[in-house]
Amino acid sequence: MTKIAMSRAFLLFTLSLASRTYAGDYNALILQSIAEMPSGGVYNQDKAASNALTKSITTREGMLHVEVDASAPSYCSGATYQVFLKTLQKLQADGNIELSPATARSLGTRPEGSWLLDGHGVWGRWNANGPGTAGLFSDLDLGYNFSDDSFVEAKPGDFLKIFWKEDVGKNESGHSVIFMGVLPAGARGSKVQEVCYWSSNSKMGYGKKCVPRSKMKNGIFSRLTKPENIQGAGQGDLSDRNDYLASLLKKESSFKEAMSKTNAVVPNATLKANSQSAH
Repeated sequence: MTKIAMSRAFLLFTLSLASRTYAGDYNALILQSIAEMPSGGVYNQDKAASNALTKSITTREGMLHVEVDASAPSYCSGATYQVFLKTLQKLQADGNIELSPATARSLGTRPEGSWLLDGHGVWGRWNANGPGTAGLFSDLDLGYNFSDDSFVEAKPGDFLKIFWKEDVGKNESGHSVIFMGVLPAGARGSKVQEVCYWSSNSKMGYGKKCVPRSKMKNGIFSRLTKPENIQGAGQGDLSDRNDYLASLLKKESSFKEAMSKTNAVVPNATLKANSQSAH
């Protein structure tokens, strides 16, 4: 057997194994999707990056396909959305979820021919200011949203919107990422605890990055637990617009309101105590 054939066989074995073992724990599948993403490239938020994102999402014979070019410009929300769709693609290919033609079309960035504005449709929610991904998860019941300052509930593969400042909305400074874990002080020679995540990052493109915990003011995690509910996007279960997310282009909000509008919770004291004792 040639090296290429062996590599292909190993990849097929890995995919088949994943389809048998994730069984409700979709974080593992999300991490697998990240491993298949390119590394590096160019970070940019211009029209070229948006066009590259649009071209990366296609539907063929009713099957969702996500194809990413490392040399294409990319930005954070587009990168995490590609991973989200790659995960759905795997689930559809394995027969674990169904995607109607209408649902598959709704996942594009221009399902009706025009770029989806913040708060509109699937992509317009994901890409919105504020808790975009959390808003989509809440509207379609794709999983659950939570805030976790102590990182006792969070686990690698959770989607995460980082807020670098208190501001939410018009004047926010945020980052759409996928949580990869926390490093204790001293782990990489750093004197402080670091939060690690994957995304398309400024000056480096696709890849993993770790920053001091102190830089992250707030965050809302979104854990995928009910991917099958994405089918509702093509069945009329998703309103044309999430008014709250749409308003954040021009208005200011607060972290408390962002939590409320996305039904995000805070892990209870018992959960924190049990998790901490387990470590």
